[in-house]
Amino acid sequence: MRKYETVFISDPDIQDQTRTDLFDKVKNIIAKENGYLIDFDDWGNKKLSYEIKKKLRGHYVCVTYGGSGELVKELERNMRLSDDVMKFMTILLSKNVTLEQLEKEAEEAKNKPKKSDETDDISVKEEGAAEDDASEEDDDDTETEEESE
Repeated sequence: MRKYETVFISDPDIQDQTRTDLFDKVKNIIAKENGYLIDFDDWGNKKLSYEIKKKLRGHYVCVTYGGSGELVKELERNMRLSDDVMKFMTILLSKNVTLEQLEKEAEEAKNKPKKSDETDDISVKEEGAAEDDASEEDDDDTETEEESE
């Protein structure tokens, strides 16, 4: 079994129900082709680097899964046929993986913090870093005072 990652950009203007149907279709293709879904990461609407189909924004999704080359062919064929998918790209992450390894990664993906949690952690770290910098500056000042005596 091989591990793949497919990133696709869907039309940002489609209705939520249509987008949900598209996501379900992708998940069903992976299941039907005997693949194993590791992570389905919805990145949301983002600005595109260049205009695609007269759109300046797109809805990004990253799907990590295990399966065969036939699974990738079927998934990409369906994305080509879908009017809701503007672009997609599949990357082979590793050639020889076991189902146990994929299950372990899927469990880790479920336990990872959400994006909102990650941003909270970053702001706390940045505040802590600023305090550390300030304390280092204070230490420098005391050393200078000691040297001058």
